[in-house]
Order: sequence, then C-alpha cells, then structure tokens
Amino acid sequence: MSQQPRHVLVLGAYGFIGAQVVRALQQEGVEVTGLGRDPVASARVLPDIIVKQGDMRQMLSAKDWHPYLTGIDLVINCAGALQDTASGDLERLHHRAIAALAAAATEEKVAIVQVSAVGATLEASTDFMRSKARGDAALLASGARVTILRPGLVIGQGAFGGTLLLRMLAAVPVIQPVALPGTPVQSVMIDDVTDAVVTAAMGGLSEGVYDLVEDTPHSLENVVLATRRWLGFRAPRLILRVPGWILPVTARLADLAGHLGWRSPLRRTAIAVLKNGVTGNPIAYRSATGRSIPPLDQALRGISVGREHRLDARMALMMPVVIATLCLFWLASGLIGVWQVESAAKLLQATGWSAPLSKASVVFWSFVDIALAAAVLYRPWAGRACLAMVTVSLVYLISATIVTPGLWADPLGPMVKVIPGIMLALIAHQMLEAR
Repeated sequence: MSQQPRHVLVLGAYGFIGAQVVRALQQEGVEVTGLGRDPVASARVLPDIIVKQGDMRQMLSAKDWHPYLTGIDLVINCAGALQDTASGDLERLHHRAIAALAAAATEEKVAIVQVSAVGATLEASTDFMRSKARGDAALLASGARVTILRPGLVIGQGAFGGTLLLRMLAAVPVIQPVALPGTPVQSVMIDDVTDAVVTAAMGGLSEGVYDLVEDTPHSLENVVLATRRWLGFRAPRLILRVPGWILPVTARLADLAGHLGWRSPLRRTAIAVLKNGVTGNPIAYRSATGRSIPPLDQALRGISVGREHRLDARMALMMPVVIATLCLFWLASGLIGVWQVESAAKLLQATGWSAPLSKASVVFWSFVDIALAAAVLYRPWAGRACLAMVTVSLVYLISATIVTPGLWADPLGPMVKVIPGIMLALIAHQMLEAR
C-alpha cells in the first residue's frame, strides 16, 4: 500500500487489538472512525473518536457497507469472535461480511488491512479458523488492495482470550497446572501486532499475507511458566500436567457457560486451537520489513508489570468461584425459606403479623432469593443481579431491625452474616467489568 491514508475505518475498534490500533493511528495523525456493536462500550474505551454503530453479522452485501466507506481511504478489520454465540455467527462475521466488505471496497477503491489468525486454513479443524480462512480468501480474490496479518498468540498489558487464560493459570498458587504441555506456541506482543498494522496502513508493507510470530516455537508449558515469572508469582512447587481426558469435560462446561453469556477462554474452540499448536512462518514478514518479532522472554521483559496485573490474574481465576458462591448462597437461602416456611413465619407472627401474611412474606422473599440466584448465572444480567442482591440484603437488614431487632443478638448471627454477602456481591459487580 503505497499511499498514506487520511481517514481510516477500524472494525472492532474498542476490542483488545482494535483499541490499540486506533491509538497508534491517532499518534500518526490519521483521522480514525470506528465501527462496533456496543456504543456504551465504545464511548468508555474510546471517548475521543466517532464509533459508528453497526453489526457486521447483518452487513452481508456490498450495499450495506457503502455508507460506512464514504470518505474512507482504508479499512482495518480487528473484529472477530472465537466461537459461535448463535447459529452461523462465525460464518457471517468472518466470511460473508468480509466478502461483502471486499466487494464494496473494490468499488470504492478502498484498501483493506485484515487482522486474521495464524493457522487460518480451509482445512483447519475449527470453525473459527476455517471461517477466518474463507474471509481471507474472499479478500484476496476480490481485487481490492489487501494486506492480511496473521498473529500468533497475542500477549500484551491487557488480558483477553489466550492472554487471560495464561494469566489465570499462572495465578494458581503453589502448583502449576498445565494442559497440553508440549503444544508448540509462537507468540507476538500486541505492540508488534499494532506496529505491523500501522506499517501496512501507512504504506510500509506491500500487499500480501504475513504471519506475525516469533522465530522459534516454545512449548505451552514454558509459555505458562514464563508468564508466571513475568507476573512475579512464586515458582510452583509442583507442575501438574493435566490429563488429556479432562479437557473435553472442561470445554463442555465452558461451552455451557457460553450459552449463558460467559466468554470463557476454556471453550471448545480455544482448546482445539491449542491442540493444533499456534505456529506460523515468520520469513515473509521478516523479509518484507527487515525485522523479526522479538522472542517471548525478550518481549516480556519489555512490558512493565505491577501489582495490578497480579491482582487482575487472581481475580480472573476467582471469578467462577465468586459467582458460584453467590448463586449457591442465594439459592440455599431461598430453598431453606420455602422448606422452613412455618418456622420463619412464626418469628413474624410473634411480632403481631397474621399467619397468612407472614407465610406469604416468607414465600415471596424466598422466591426473590431463588430468582437472584438464577439471574447471577446469566452474564448479561449478572452485574444488575449483584446490585439487586445488595438492595435486597439491605431491605432484609432494615426490615428485620425494625420488626425483629432481637435477631441481632442471636448467637448464630443471622443478621451479621448478611454483611459479608453484601460485600461479596459488591466485589463481584466490580469484577464483572468487561473492558
């Protein structure tokens, strides 16, 4: 790409790679517009650029793209999804939308830089890789000016996808669990991905396909241990190599969680990609630019790390435990209330409540507890469910203080024990912050 762009459209602008690409382009003095599905998230991550709202899964013809390409010199695609959240999502997002974009870009004479994935071939074992490969092929066949960059395992300051999984594993105390320890992995720092994208955008990289990977693969076990050292965690006393049969079970559970909106890094596609290895050929990029992607240890030394990174890794590791604890706590509370409705109602009757009203109150609030236990398991509702738990807990405390103040002196401490539950719900609400 020989001409420097004046106005760039970045797809997936507020994502892990997209946000950094946007900031790097701004430093080059390029006008940047974004495209994304969530205007609230985009405004939070990138408050200083225009992010147009659009769902690429619905933009499947050239005419859908033409309004977004007006005044645009270059499109950079950083959008993607690891696994279907609905039937056909990967095919629409990675292939059909990209083919439509390519047709529109050819007509508008707009160049494209595609951030794909190393290992994206039509014969790959996962829908993710095959759909990526079909999108790449559609771009190359379109006649548009296209540069395709295929990064390996992307590592950076932030944590998302494979990076998050590495940090979660590294945060396990005392022991170091590792699955697929011998799997070959070639990594790339997100700064190097960003540099490659900007180089291509500014005309410093000719059209073609380039793998962005370090020269020498590492075993997955060594990558995890290197991440642990970089984060500053103590060396493990024992390396626990997880048997292969556990992975399908873990993947199935993670996929079930995925249907509830939880984007676990242990889903079936992620594990399948790791099984196949994350490797590519660095020669084309090195020949075109005269530089190599730094090896993992050297790259990690160049990234500053602090307490916040260790805390983030530990919190990611604890997230499933926290959510499960909240669910079980509120579910148990509701079920016990239904089971012991007579005993609970007697406490209210002792203060003058009628039998029907006291029983109705116990049953109502028991089902509120059960509903909150279910709601916290559904990711789109989880944050609000945590706040609702806090609100309901405060209602319990205030009401009980007014109606049955003697419970504060109960030796089993039923009132006091509500307070840690409130704090756990508040902590979980903060942990659920997406980006």
